[in-house]
Amino acid sequence: MSGQSSNVENLSPQTIRQVAKEISELSSNPPEGIKVYPNEEDITDIQATIEGPGGTPYAGGLFRVKLVLGKGFPSVPPKGFFLTRIFHPNVASNGEICVNTLKKDWKPELGIKHVLLTIKCLLIYPNPESALNEEAGKLLLEQYEDYSLRAKMMTEIHAVPPRTSKECKNTMDDVPSTSAASEYSCNGPMAKKHAGDKKALEKKKKDKKRTLKRL
Repeated sequence: MSGQSSNVENLSPQTIRQVAKEISELSSNPPEGIKVYPNEEDITDIQATIEGPGGTPYAGGLFRVKLVLGKGFPSVPPKGFFLTRIFHPNVASNGEICVNTLKKDWKPELGIKHVLLTIKCLLIYPNPESALNEEAGKLLLEQYEDYSLRAKMMTEIHAVPPRTSKECKNTMDDVPSTSAASEYSCNGPMAKKHAGDKKALEKKKKDKKRTLKRL
């Protein structure tokens, strides 16, 4: 973790206290399917594991992710990375995550919990429109079965823990619907938008097939 500690010196004492408080809360009361591993030597380097949600090609997997808080945090969003290899449209080959919450939709009041839940939602609702992995994005849109098979294979190779994968397959299909978590849930407005996008894409594909049949 050397090289990251300088970020601590660049953060205000107030920000450091706020981050430490949130990490402590996440450690003692983690969201379902997410576990945070604090780095006591460098609070700006946050690691967590996310269980692959049921009903997705990532089910049964345990994915390690990393958030790095830069010197501009919280005005500047943290950078997110998958440390576990994954086949996903919004994850680059180096593990970098592309999600609007970490880009244009970021607000200083959004915390670490929101970012981790958003990454988990991304496993349920990939966004091919902002693909960092073009091959995965293309397969998701045009050949979903092939995309699903590739994603499952990568999950089994790199993300299934040594213990039985069945233990992980009992993970939730949705983020818990408690009042505290509901605004971040995968059933929220953001998720509905992605679900709507997916339906629209499926309709486009069906229309395209009908047109080709006519030709």
